[in-house]
Amino acid sequence: MTAVGLRERKKEKTRLAILDAALDLFLEQGYESTTVEQIAGAVDISPRTFFRYFTSKDHLVLWFHDHGEETMLETLASRPPDEPPFTALMHALRAVLADVREGTPQEHARFLKLRRILDENPRLIGQSVARGTATERRLAEVVAARRGASADDDQLSHLIVAFAMSTLRVGFECPRRDGDMSEITARMAESIELAERSLRPGWDLA
Repeated sequence: MTAVGLRERKKEKTRLAILDAALDLFLEQGYESTTVEQIAGAVDISPRTFFRYFTSKDHLVLWFHDHGEETMLETLASRPPDEPPFTALMHALRAVLADVREGTPQEHARFLKLRRILDENPRLIGQSVARGTATERRLAEVVAARRGASADDDQLSHLIVAFAMSTLRVGFECPRRDGDMSEITARMAESIELAERSLRPGWDLA
């Protein structure tokens, strides 16, 4: 293994240690009551080191947005340029779903802990919505480029992305039950299939 590979593995191990310590502290003593200093102390690092991995507590809680956005953008970049944009986005959503399904038990546990923390902190839900809006803007720019249009004035590109992302939200939230990861991912897959059946083929090619 190269020195670069070892450094990256060490960085990832530290990032996950920070994340796990923070999630446990948030659930034990409350999100607002937990400080960056406490999180750093739990993994024996300095607050300065914490900020090399996360810009804030909010960033830490919303880390899954970063990963999901990266997965979707990478998938879109790999799709055929003449593929209908909504179809390409459905492939991107399935890539996110596959990533969740194939996660380790530890990754599933983090996901469920994050869900509890968001449920218990309405302010963070607002932050999550804002972060999701930023992702939708970036996706709309990619979709508009595929359509030969500009995201600044092409409403259809934004509508295509909004439909796709609402599919993921509905699968995640409705009907809301406190199930395990297999139940959550099954609902997400069902929602994607329902969206594909409900829309007339070619609607996104105007």
